[in-house]
Amino acid sequence: MANACSEGVDIGFATLGYAKVAVLGVVQGITELLPISSTAHMRIVPALLGWQDPGSAFSAAMQLAALAAVISYFWRDVTGLVGGTVTAVRTGNYSSPTWRLAVGIVLATIPIVVVGLALSPLLNRCDSPLRGIVVIGVSMVALAVLLGLAERIAKHRRSVEDMRLRDALIVGVAQAGALIPGISRSGSTLTAALFRDLKREEAARFSFLIGIPAIALAGLHEIWVLHKAHIPSEAWHVLIFGLIIASLSAFAAIWGLMRFLERFSTWPFVFYRAAIGILLLAGAAAGWLA
Repeated sequence: MANACSEGVDIGFATLGYAKVAVLGVVQGITELLPISSTAHMRIVPALLGWQDPGSAFSAAMQLAALAAVISYFWRDVTGLVGGTVTAVRTGNYSSPTWRLAVGIVLATIPIVVVGLALSPLLNRCDSPLRGIVVIGVSMVALAVLLGLAERIAKHRRSVEDMRLRDALIVGVAQAGALIPGISRSGSTLTAALFRDLKREEAARFSFLIGIPAIALAGLHEIWVLHKAHIPSEAWHVLIFGLIIASLSAFAAIWGLMRFLERFSTWPFVFYRAAIGILLLAGAAAGWLA
């Protein structure tokens, strides 16, 4: 049985074994890309089942599974964006929509990089107060309120190509808020994009596209942190297994979400988040959840 803490880094996932990590990989893969907070579910599911908390390192490293799913699903967008950016630089056409989108993605990534580096010691340490049930419960309810408000006032008329750099920066600042467990990266960026009047499916598309560099940086940084912590080889094997399971689940989650938002509103996610948040707060107050 591996120690749940290695050089100050929480590696609770190493104590779970393959079967439990497979379950958590499915949960992580689905919830990472839906606006319902993967971190919240990574605390809820183990708590309800009486399992060891897999730790923030597991959640962060699992973002590489989300990255693989996003790039696979939006392959045409990604290759078109890269090719269009190279063409814009080569021809000096800095007014092209592709160039503006590329700059917007870079701009939107800066806030979460800065805040993430500042909070990294607090987020990764064993028994981090930010992973407390009350913090997650409050975050779930707070974003449910904001997402509901965005759904009420948004005009749903703009596309990603219509976005300006100011819009990208606003969504980027919202993305940084997702470092607080329970907020949800996809939830915060989707909410901010709706406030900027994007159509629901376009808001989700932009949320995923701007998440590529942020998810990549967070996942690779976490892998480096785990490497520096000299975790045992059995922990790496469990982690890699979880990544494979989570990547398949994440792809299914993107496919479902994009089709859902083409036809329906985000209200089911609002109600779900609010219900889970209230249950967490009630459970913490009653002493059911530690």
